[in-house]
Amino acid sequence: MGTPLDYGHKPYNYYGAYLRKKYDGKRVFKIIVDGGFTCPNRDGSKGYGGCTYCNVDSFTPKLSRSLPDIREQIEQGMERAIKGYAAEKFIIYFQPNTNTYAPAHYLKMMYDAALAVNPENVVGLSVGTRPDCIDAEKIALLESYSAKLDVDLEMGMESIYNDTLAQINRGCTHEELELALNLAGNTSLDLCVHTIFGFPWETREMMLKYADEINRFPQIKFVKLHHLHIVEGSVMGVKYKREPFKLFSLEEYTDFLAEFIPLLRPDIVIQRLFGLSDYDLLIAPNWNLRKAEIQTYIDKELERRGVLQGVNYLPVSSLLI
Repeated sequence: MGTPLDYGHKPYNYYGAYLRKKYDGKRVFKIIVDGGFTCPNRDGSKGYGGCTYCNVDSFTPKLSRSLPDIREQIEQGMERAIKGYAAEKFIIYFQPNTNTYAPAHYLKMMYDAALAVNPENVVGLSVGTRPDCIDAEKIALLESYSAKLDVDLEMGMESIYNDTLAQINRGCTHEELELALNLAGNTSLDLCVHTIFGFPWETREMMLKYADEINRFPQIKFVKLHHLHIVEGSVMGVKYKREPFKLFSLEEYTDFLAEFIPLLRPDIVIQRLFGLSDYDLLIAPNWNLRKAEIQTYIDKELERRGVLQGVNYLPVSSLLI
């Protein structure tokens, strides 16, 4: 007898199952697009150097980095997805940097150009950004695509603590995330927030509180959970090389997830449980496993422990009593 995991059932609400159900079992693949944007904490608007953990190349595939033309990026990305993963449908994903950091008319030109590539097989648009680069006009622009496509607006929460956001040179506060989420409170967009666990000054108890904060926004549909990893070309990478600090081992991170996931509202879809840089850029932690091996290890350990998303979730109203 196999376990539920053997039959594709995970102990949390995961993105792969969500996509299969939504798109009638078709294989849906995200195509990463680099639109050439920057960030307000890179170009001097709010600061320089970007977030201290960030090297944009660390989360952009090598092939995307070398293809400046959007059409070419998408066409080659689709070709790889079809050959390597038998992909049938696609989500266009503007990922690197801040993809709403431009006037709305310029954004429309960029999004339109991307969505004009193989439109019959594109089912979604996903846009990664910062909460301080969202306003009503940009939300309206993204909503204009939602009649024909599923539109996913992904915002970096990173931490819920302003002290942490200041230490990592984020350039925005948690209150600005709250404002952006409230601005999109009744939107047709699918809202996603991205978190990073493992900043060395945050305790386990502090990190577990992220769940309560995410839970209190019913408009949040997706989350991406990442552990802190240190990459070449980042400010934090320079500091780590000078004086290494504690980072999650795979076992420790899995142990943390086993406590965090039961606190998370059960309807939220988990798009990702961890992040993984290209190994040529990764400094630490190096778990010496491929992405699929890490995923399998975490899933099996969560199942072994009897973890279930939402089993310890407390509605906001009960927290106020």
